[in-house]
Amino acid sequence: MKSKKTFFFLSVIFLALVFFLVYGGIKFTANFGKSAAQVTVEDAGKQLDKYYKNIAPKTETVAKGQVDLNPVDVASTLPDINKFPVTVNNTSDNFVEIFSSTEKSGTGVDGWLAETAAEFNKANVMVNGKPASVKIRNIASGTAADFIRSGKYVPDAFTPSNELWGEMVKASGVKTQLVANRLVGNVPGIVIAKAKYDALVAKYGSINVQTVTDAIANNQLSMGYTDPFASSTGLNFLITALNAYDSSNVLSDKAVQGFEKFQANVPFIASTTIQMRDAATSGALDGFVLEYQTYVNAPELKNGYVFTPFGVRHDSPLYALGDISQTKLDILKQFAAFVTQDKYAKTAKDKGFNGLDDYKSEMAPIEGKVLISAQKVWKEKKNSSKPITAVFVTDTSGSMSGAPLNRLKESLIKGQKYLGRDNSIGLISYSDNVTIKLPIAKYDLNQQSLFVGAVNSLQASGNTATFDGIVVALKMLQDQLAANPNTKPIIFVLSDGETNKGYSLNDIKGLIETYKIPIYTVGYNANIKALESISGINEAASINADTDDVVYKIGNLFNVQM
Repeated sequence: MKSKKTFFFLSVIFLALVFFLVYGGIKFTANFGKSAAQVTVEDAGKQLDKYYKNIAPKTETVAKGQVDLNPVDVASTLPDINKFPVTVNNTSDNFVEIFSSTEKSGTGVDGWLAETAAEFNKANVMVNGKPASVKIRNIASGTAADFIRSGKYVPDAFTPSNELWGEMVKASGVKTQLVANRLVGNVPGIVIAKAKYDALVAKYGSINVQTVTDAIANNQLSMGYTDPFASSTGLNFLITALNAYDSSNVLSDKAVQGFEKFQANVPFIASTTIQMRDAATSGALDGFVLEYQTYVNAPELKNGYVFTPFGVRHDSPLYALGDISQTKLDILKQFAAFVTQDKYAKTAKDKGFNGLDDYKSEMAPIEGKVLISAQKVWKEKKNSSKPITAVFVTDTSGSMSGAPLNRLKESLIKGQKYLGRDNSIGLISYSDNVTIKLPIAKYDLNQQSLFVGAVNSLQASGNTATFDGIVVALKMLQDQLAANPNTKPIIFVLSDGETNKGYSLNDIKGLIETYKIPIYTVGYNANIKALESISGINEAASINADTDDVVYKIGNLFNVQM
């Protein structure tokens, strides 16, 4: 009897052991041969499905909206000029207002022109028997050019970072007079991590724009650059890259085809210099573009990166604009002579300017109409190898009621003109719950009409379930990628506040990291740190806007990323 009990006990143990081995083997072999990333993605997919099921978004049918097929009216999107600070006020009635690029009209190392202009105003310079002075407004070159070319606000003079903007202003029909071809010296450059730089030198012998574009086209260099519609360095890099493929005609088929091959391997175009530098710091990029004055003032870059100049110099030319009076023109000439004195050239050098003065551009001068056409080529071709699929995640919580939601609607309606017909888009809204207002589809005229209708239908109420909205956007994009892998997914989150309902960032951060989908955030008078924490996961930009300038900022963001 005892032996039977023993036999039965051993049999149970044996069967349990067999079950364990078989079950364990199944679990082990289920992941056998798969990379850690594959396993992680599978796990993320299960988690995403679980979260999505818990959120249970509803899908709403919206009426089509009226589509405006007219070209973008830049002037109507621009904010009031007073959004851009006056860093030096005039001290007399006999004065000129000058738009100045930000690297020289701010404060600290970026304040050379502002400090020198203040000295000019103290110097009692006389023009036509009266004390003369200047008023300096700190405004980025691309934005300044938008104000001037659109006629929204035209100052007496303009000193952009480089001559390219002056040529574009002239080509737009604005009367320009070159007062000085240089106020202070600067140079744009490609900044490459030292180890990668040494490897490229070993392969190509030297580093220049031609070898850089070849290395990028051959997947040997991961590099980013800034928006050529807004950034002086980005515009310069675009025209220099086109010139590298055909120096006789930067708009030829040869130049454009070369650019397309190169652009197909550019990880992203940065909406801001900060976004690009963060991506480089995180190791996502081997190199990026930057002005020399910024480079020499950043010890972390000087110690780990090599600077290679390219393109036209950034010597801050000075232009008189419009039908300016002789008196104002004389003030500008006096001002140009004043700031280029040896004394102020020395203070400029102390702030990082007037370096690399031996560098000379090999490019022939480029006419403004060619530059404008090159921007259009960039817009048409930058995503041609892999179209974008974007989901817009819109905050319709109660705090968005009134002006914030009205401006969000306006910014999306006007910004949608930048989205591009080859791309696909969807739109969701969130408050207490998440609603799919527009499933993803190619952005043809029908989808554009539905998009306008979906935006117009947005209404504000309830709490703020931001991360629930992001989960639904991730699910929509993963489903789209399963059907069409040859697309680049992007999420845009437009919100005014912190999450107070639903999942948290900690709950979904792993999903965002695993899927590597960039999430661009636009804050409406928001806690920008909360939104930056979302965008920073995958090196996307976070933009802080208010009801005055959000339309312009969103238009720029869509123009770059879509």
